[in-house]
Amino acid sequence: MGRAFEFRKERKFKRWGNMAKVFTRLGREITMAAKAGGPDPATNSKLRLLIQNARSENMPKDNVERAIKRAFEKDTSDYKEAVYEGYAPHGVAVLIETATDNNQRTVANIRSYFNKFNGSLGTHGMLDFIFDRKCRFTIVKKEGLDLEEFEFELIDFNVEEVFEDEGEILIYAEFQNFGPIQKFLEENGYEIKEFKFERIPNDFKTVTEEQRLEIEKLLERIEEDDDVTQVFHNMA
Repeated sequence: MGRAFEFRKERKFKRWGNMAKVFTRLGREITMAAKAGGPDPATNSKLRLLIQNARSENMPKDNVERAIKRAFEKDTSDYKEAVYEGYAPHGVAVLIETATDNNQRTVANIRSYFNKFNGSLGTHGMLDFIFDRKCRFTIVKKEGLDLEEFEFELIDFNVEEVFEDEGEILIYAEFQNFGPIQKFLEENGYEIKEFKFERIPNDFKTVTEEQRLEIEKLLERIEEDDDVTQVFHNMA
């Protein structure tokens, strides 16, 4: 079960259907990136990628500009990234990425969701053996691009997988290689449509349809939380 399959499945069952939720998540990420690296996307590579993500989600330009300005307002909440790990019912591993200005509130909420739906919140790092952290770039396919030749050009960046999906090129690599890959793509005129950091499971848990429905209830409740940015699991 390769990453190409998982990506297509993600598209088919993408949960971020609520546009307001998408904009809130992106706005928070943009604010954090601007605060960490400055407001100019020309010199802040992370911010530049997030702005491109916002465009791909049709986030209004005004929203993006407000998110950048918010990073330097005195009364802006200080958001930090936090990761929570646990198990859903039937042994399915769940890893949750959040951006929060109140860690006590967030951990209390996450714990309550696990408890309500018969799961268990664990300790940081307990799922490192199940999830590998990767970066994923989605770029617009250039006319006449030879995929094998393009993949060869990326060989020095330890890219793990390159494939085409619906007219776009998907690139998967180790998390720490995202900076050099971004630089290569930008310097060679490739249009980056989206980038993401992902946690790819190296082991999948098979469940029955009835068990799947039970686990989905927990995942949906977690994803509704405003502090949650991404949720990963190893349910097959």
